[in-house]
Amino acid sequence: MTDMSNTEPTTPPHSQWYDVWHQFKAHKGALLGGIVFIVIVFGVFVGPWLWPYDATYIDIRARNQGPSWAHPFGTDQLGRDTLARMMAGGQTSIAVGLTAMLLALGLGSFVGIMAGFFKKLDGPLMRLTDLFLALPILPLLLVMMMLFREPLSAAVGPERGIFILIVVAIGITSWMPTARIVRGDVLAIKEREFVLAARSIGTSNRHMITRHILPNVLSPIMVSATLGIANAIITESALSFLGLGFPPDFPTWGRLLNDAVQYLQDYPERVFWPGLAISLTVLSVNYLGDGLRDALDPRIRGR
Repeated sequence: MTDMSNTEPTTPPHSQWYDVWHQFKAHKGALLGGIVFIVIVFGVFVGPWLWPYDATYIDIRARNQGPSWAHPFGTDQLGRDTLARMMAGGQTSIAVGLTAMLLALGLGSFVGIMAGFFKKLDGPLMRLTDLFLALPILPLLLVMMMLFREPLSAAVGPERGIFILIVVAIGITSWMPTARIVRGDVLAIKEREFVLAARSIGTSNRHMITRHILPNVLSPIMVSATLGIANAIITESALSFLGLGFPPDFPTWGRLLNDAVQYLQDYPERVFWPGLAISLTVLSVNYLGDGLRDALDPRIRGR
Protein backbone atom coordinates (compact mmCIF):
# COMPACT_ATOMS: atom_id res chain seq x y z
CA MET A 1 0.00 0.00 0.00
CA THR A 2 1.09 3.52 -0.71
CA ASP A 3 1.73 5.76 2.30
CA MET A 4 -0.56 8.78 1.86
CA SER A 5 0.65 10.60 4.97
CA ASN A 6 3.56 12.32 3.22
CA THR A 7 1.64 13.51 0.20
CA GLU A 8 1.17 17.27 0.15
CA PRO A 9 -2.13 18.79 -0.91
CA THR A 10 -1.95 20.22 -4.40
CA THR A 11 -2.78 23.88 -4.93
CA PRO A 12 -5.82 24.31 -7.15
CA PRO A 13 -5.00 26.00 -10.45
CA HIS A 14 -5.73 29.71 -10.67
CA SER A 15 -7.41 31.49 -13.54
CA GLN A 16 -5.41 33.73 -15.82
CA TRP A 17 -7.08 36.87 -14.48
CA TYR A 18 -6.20 35.85 -10.91
CA ASP A 19 -2.54 35.64 -11.94
CA VAL A 20 -2.83 39.02 -13.68
CA TRP A 21 -4.30 40.61 -10.54
CA HIS A 22 -1.65 38.97 -8.35
CA GLN A 23 1.14 40.35 -10.54
CA PHE A 24 -0.52 43.76 -10.73
CA LYS A 25 -0.73 43.96 -6.92
CA ALA A 26 2.99 43.28 -6.70
CA HIS A 27 3.65 46.50 -8.66
CA LYS A 28 3.29 49.07 -5.87
CA GLY A 29 3.53 52.05 -8.22
CA ALA A 30 0.74 50.72 -10.45
CA LEU A 31 -1.47 49.96 -7.46
CA LEU A 32 -0.94 53.45 -6.06
CA GLY A 33 -1.47 54.96 -9.52
CA GLY A 34 -4.75 53.09 -9.92
CA ILE A 35 -5.97 54.29 -6.51
CA VAL A 36 -5.01 57.91 -7.27
CA PHE A 37 -6.71 57.81 -10.68
CA ILE A 38 -9.91 56.33 -9.21
CA VAL A 39 -9.91 59.01 -6.47
CA ILE A 40 -9.46 61.77 -9.07
CA VAL A 41 -12.25 60.41 -11.30
CA PHE A 42 -14.55 59.95 -8.30
CA GLY A 43 -13.76 63.46 -7.06
CA VAL A 44 -14.40 65.30 -10.33
CA PHE A 45 -17.61 63.44 -11.19
CA VAL A 46 -19.18 63.01 -7.72
CA GLY A 47 -17.69 66.07 -6.02
CA PRO A 48 -19.94 68.65 -7.76
CA TRP A 49 -22.99 66.90 -6.31
CA LEU A 50 -21.60 67.36 -2.80
CA TRP A 51 -19.91 70.77 -3.08
CA PRO A 52 -22.23 73.75 -2.40
CA TYR A 53 -20.72 76.10 -5.02
CA ASP A 54 -21.40 75.94 -8.74
CA ALA A 55 -18.49 76.35 -11.17
CA THR A 56 -20.28 79.22 -12.95
CA TYR A 57 -21.51 81.10 -9.86
CA ILE A 58 -20.06 84.63 -9.77
CA ASP A 59 -19.59 86.49 -6.47
CA ILE A 60 -17.69 89.74 -7.11
CA ARG A 61 -17.43 90.45 -3.39
CA ALA A 62 -15.39 87.24 -2.92
CA ARG A 63 -13.03 87.68 -5.87
CA ASN A 64 -9.29 87.00 -5.66
CA GLN A 65 -9.52 85.35 -2.24
CA GLY A 66 -6.86 82.95 -1.02
CA PRO A 67 -7.50 79.47 0.38
CA SER A 68 -10.04 79.44 3.23
CA TRP A 69 -12.54 77.09 4.86
CA ALA A 70 -15.28 78.35 2.55
CA HIS A 71 -13.05 78.19 -0.56
CA PRO A 72 -10.20 75.69 0.03
CA PHE A 73 -8.56 76.52 -3.33
CA GLY A 74 -9.49 80.22 -3.25
CA THR A 75 -11.50 82.16 -5.84
CA ASP A 76 -10.69 83.69 -9.22
CA GLN A 77 -10.94 87.25 -10.53
CA LEU A 78 -14.74 86.96 -10.81
CA GLY A 79 -15.28 85.36 -7.41
CA ARG A 80 -15.90 81.86 -8.80
CA ASP A 81 -14.88 79.00 -6.52
CA THR A 82 -11.63 77.45 -7.81
CA LEU A 83 -12.37 73.99 -6.38
CA ALA A 84 -15.73 73.88 -8.18
CA ARG A 85 -14.04 74.95 -11.42
CA MET A 86 -11.31 72.35 -10.91
CA MET A 87 -13.93 69.60 -10.61
CA ALA A 88 -15.86 70.85 -13.65
CA GLY A 89 -12.62 71.17 -15.62
CA GLY A 90 -11.58 67.68 -14.60
CA GLN A 91 -14.83 66.27 -16.00
CA THR A 92 -14.09 67.80 -19.39
CA SER A 93 -10.39 66.89 -19.45
CA ILE A 94 -10.95 63.26 -18.41
CA ALA A 95 -13.94 62.89 -20.78
CA VAL A 96 -11.80 64.19 -23.66
CA GLY A 97 -8.98 61.82 -22.66
CA LEU A 98 -11.21 58.75 -22.49
CA THR A 99 -13.13 59.48 -25.70
CA ALA A 100 -10.03 60.38 -27.73
CA MET A 101 -8.30 57.25 -26.40
CA LEU A 102 -11.21 55.06 -27.56
CA LEU A 103 -11.10 56.62 -31.04
CA ALA A 104 -7.32 56.23 -31.32
CA LEU A 105 -7.52 52.69 -29.96
CA GLY A 106 -10.19 51.69 -32.46
CA LEU A 107 -8.29 53.14 -35.42
CA GLY A 108 -4.93 51.75 -34.29
CA SER A 109 -6.27 48.28 -33.54
CA PHE A 110 -8.10 48.09 -36.89
CA VAL A 111 -5.07 49.21 -38.90
CA GLY A 112 -2.72 46.94 -36.92
CA ILE A 113 -4.89 43.84 -37.31
CA MET A 114 -5.48 44.45 -41.01
CA ALA A 115 -1.78 45.09 -41.67
CA GLY A 116 -0.63 42.07 -39.67
CA PHE A 117 -3.21 39.58 -40.94
CA PHE A 118 -3.44 40.50 -44.62
CA LYS A 119 -0.02 40.54 -46.27
CA LYS A 120 -1.20 42.63 -49.23
CA LEU A 121 -2.36 45.42 -46.92
CA ASP A 122 0.77 45.41 -44.76
CA GLY A 123 2.88 47.65 -47.00
CA PRO A 124 0.29 50.38 -47.77
CA LEU A 125 -1.05 50.57 -44.20
CA MET A 126 2.41 50.75 -42.64
CA ARG A 127 3.47 53.45 -45.07
CA LEU A 128 0.32 55.37 -44.10
CA THR A 129 1.31 54.91 -40.45
CA ASP A 130 4.82 56.19 -41.19
CA LEU A 131 3.31 59.20 -42.96
CA PHE A 132 1.22 60.12 -39.92
CA LEU A 133 4.21 59.58 -37.63
CA ALA A 134 6.26 62.01 -39.75
CA LEU A 135 3.66 64.78 -39.46
CA PRO A 136 4.34 67.56 -36.90
CA ILE A 137 1.46 66.83 -34.54
CA LEU A 138 1.08 70.14 -32.67
CA PRO A 139 1.11 72.39 -35.77
CA LEU A 140 -1.33 69.99 -37.44
CA LEU A 141 -3.66 70.18 -34.43
CA LEU A 142 -3.46 73.98 -34.46
CA VAL A 143 -4.37 74.10 -38.15
CA MET A 144 -7.31 71.73 -37.60
CA MET A 145 -8.57 73.87 -34.73
CA MET A 146 -8.32 77.05 -36.80
CA LEU A 147 -10.07 75.52 -39.85
CA PHE A 148 -12.94 73.61 -38.25
CA ARG A 149 -13.58 75.45 -34.97
CA GLU A 150 -16.11 77.96 -36.28
CA PRO A 151 -18.08 75.62 -38.61
CA LEU A 152 -18.51 72.96 -35.91
CA SER A 153 -19.39 75.53 -33.25
CA ALA A 154 -22.07 76.98 -35.52
CA ALA A 155 -23.43 73.53 -36.39
CA VAL A 156 -23.73 71.85 -32.97
CA GLY A 157 -22.96 74.60 -30.44
CA PRO A 158 -19.65 75.93 -29.10
CA GLU A 159 -19.06 73.42 -26.28
CA ARG A 160 -20.18 70.31 -28.16
CA GLY A 161 -18.49 71.41 -31.37
CA ILE A 162 -15.12 72.03 -29.67
CA PHE A 163 -15.43 68.71 -27.79
CA ILE A 164 -16.02 66.78 -31.03
CA LEU A 165 -13.21 68.65 -32.80
CA ILE A 166 -10.65 68.09 -30.03
CA VAL A 167 -11.54 64.40 -29.66
CA VAL A 168 -11.34 63.75 -33.40
CA ALA A 169 -8.15 65.79 -33.78
CA ILE A 170 -6.37 63.94 -30.96
CA GLY A 171 -7.77 60.55 -32.01
CA ILE A 172 -6.65 60.69 -35.64
CA THR A 173 -3.17 61.91 -34.72
CA SER A 174 -2.37 59.36 -31.97
CA TRP A 175 -3.40 55.93 -33.31
CA MET A 176 -0.03 55.08 -34.88
CA PRO A 177 1.83 53.55 -31.89
CA THR A 178 -1.13 51.23 -31.19
CA ALA A 179 -1.20 50.14 -34.85
CA ARG A 180 2.51 49.22 -34.82
CA ILE A 181 2.26 47.28 -31.55
CA VAL A 182 -0.85 45.35 -32.61
CA ARG A 183 0.61 44.57 -36.04
CA GLY A 184 3.71 43.04 -34.48
CA ASP A 185 1.63 40.83 -32.19
CA VAL A 186 -0.68 39.75 -35.02
CA LEU A 187 2.30 38.77 -37.20
CA ALA A 188 3.53 36.47 -34.41
CA ILE A 189 0.12 35.07 -33.43
CA LYS A 190 -1.03 34.16 -36.94
CA GLU A 191 1.87 31.68 -37.23
CA ARG A 192 0.91 29.89 -33.99
CA GLU A 193 -0.36 26.31 -34.10
CA PHE A 194 -3.95 27.04 -33.05
CA VAL A 195 -4.33 29.62 -35.81
CA LEU A 196 -2.87 27.28 -38.42
CA ALA A 197 -5.21 24.53 -37.19
CA ALA A 198 -8.22 26.85 -37.48
CA ARG A 199 -7.13 27.80 -40.98
CA SER A 200 -6.75 24.14 -41.97
CA ILE A 201 -10.39 23.36 -41.15
CA GLY A 202 -11.61 26.22 -43.34
CA THR A 203 -12.30 28.95 -40.77
CA SER A 204 -13.10 32.23 -42.49
CA ASN A 205 -10.86 35.26 -42.08
CA ARG A 206 -13.55 37.14 -40.15
CA HIS A 207 -13.96 34.36 -37.60
CA MET A 208 -10.20 33.89 -37.46
CA ILE A 209 -9.72 37.53 -36.49
CA THR A 210 -12.62 37.80 -34.05
CA ARG A 211 -12.15 34.42 -32.31
CA HIS A 212 -8.41 33.79 -32.41
CA ILE A 213 -6.45 36.95 -33.24
CA LEU A 214 -8.31 39.73 -31.41
CA PRO A 215 -8.57 38.01 -27.99
CA ASN A 216 -4.81 37.40 -28.03
CA VAL A 217 -3.88 41.03 -28.75
CA LEU A 218 -6.04 42.51 -25.99
CA SER A 219 -3.04 42.84 -23.68
CA PRO A 220 -1.11 45.43 -25.77
CA ILE A 221 -4.39 47.15 -26.60
CA MET A 222 -5.19 47.60 -22.89
CA VAL A 223 -1.72 48.96 -22.19
CA SER A 224 -2.01 51.38 -25.13
CA ALA A 225 -5.38 52.48 -23.77
CA THR A 226 -3.95 53.67 -20.47
CA LEU A 227 -1.06 55.49 -22.14
CA GLY A 228 -3.49 57.01 -24.67
CA ILE A 229 -5.54 58.60 -21.88
CA ALA A 230 -2.48 60.41 -20.55
CA ASN A 231 -1.45 61.60 -24.02
CA ALA A 232 -4.95 62.90 -24.78
CA ILE A 233 -5.22 64.79 -21.47
CA ILE A 234 -1.85 66.48 -22.04
CA THR A 235 -2.75 67.40 -25.64
CA GLU A 236 -6.13 68.85 -24.64
CA SER A 237 -4.51 70.82 -21.84
CA ALA A 238 -1.88 72.18 -24.24
CA LEU A 239 -4.54 73.29 -26.76
CA SER A 240 -6.64 74.93 -24.02
CA PHE A 241 -3.54 76.61 -22.57
CA LEU A 242 -2.79 78.08 -26.00
CA GLY A 243 -6.35 79.46 -26.17
CA LEU A 244 -7.47 77.08 -28.94
CA GLY A 245 -9.55 74.75 -26.80
CA PHE A 246 -12.89 75.30 -25.13
CA PRO A 247 -14.48 78.76 -24.69
CA PRO A 248 -13.25 80.91 -21.78
CA ASP A 249 -16.41 80.34 -19.72
CA PHE A 250 -16.11 76.54 -20.11
CA PRO A 251 -13.49 75.32 -17.59
CA THR A 252 -10.90 72.67 -18.33
CA TRP A 253 -7.60 72.15 -16.54
CA GLY A 254 -5.70 73.65 -19.47
CA ARG A 255 -8.09 76.61 -19.63
CA LEU A 256 -7.64 77.23 -15.90
CA LEU A 257 -3.88 77.29 -16.46
CA ASN A 258 -4.33 79.78 -19.30
CA ASP A 259 -6.46 82.07 -17.11
CA ALA A 260 -4.08 81.79 -14.14
CA VAL A 261 -0.96 82.85 -16.09
CA GLN A 262 -2.22 86.44 -16.18
CA TYR A 263 -2.26 86.51 -12.36
CA LEU A 264 0.89 84.46 -11.78
CA GLN A 265 2.74 87.21 -9.93
CA ASP A 266 -0.04 87.97 -7.44
CA TYR A 267 -1.78 84.59 -7.12
CA PRO A 268 0.67 81.76 -7.94
CA GLU A 269 -1.56 79.12 -6.35
CA ARG A 270 -3.97 79.43 -9.28
CA VAL A 271 -1.35 77.86 -11.53
CA PHE A 272 -0.44 75.24 -8.95
CA TRP A 273 -3.83 73.51 -8.60
CA PRO A 274 -4.60 72.72 -12.29
CA GLY A 275 -0.94 71.87 -12.89
CA LEU A 276 -1.00 69.46 -9.96
CA ALA A 277 -4.22 67.85 -11.22
CA ILE A 278 -2.79 67.32 -14.71
CA SER A 279 0.50 65.96 -13.33
CA LEU A 280 -1.14 63.56 -10.86
CA THR A 281 -3.60 62.26 -13.45
CA VAL A 282 -0.97 61.69 -16.15
CA LEU A 283 1.52 60.17 -13.69
CA SER A 284 -1.06 57.82 -12.17
CA VAL A 285 -2.24 56.66 -15.61
CA ASN A 286 1.35 56.05 -16.73
CA TYR A 287 2.07 53.96 -13.63
CA LEU A 288 -1.21 52.12 -14.20
CA GLY A 289 -0.17 51.30 -17.77
CA ASP A 290 3.26 50.18 -16.61
CA GLY A 291 1.70 47.78 -14.11
CA LEU A 292 -0.78 46.44 -16.66
CA ARG A 293 2.04 45.81 -19.12
CA ASP A 294 3.96 43.75 -16.54
CA ALA A 295 0.83 41.92 -15.34
CA LEU A 296 -0.37 41.00 -18.83
CA ASP A 297 3.04 39.84 -20.07
CA PRO A 298 3.22 36.07 -19.42
CA ARG A 299 7.03 36.16 -19.45
CA ILE A 300 7.04 38.52 -16.47
CA ARG A 301 3.92 37.15 -14.76
CA GLY A 302 5.52 33.85 -13.99
CA ARG A 303 8.45 35.36 -12.04
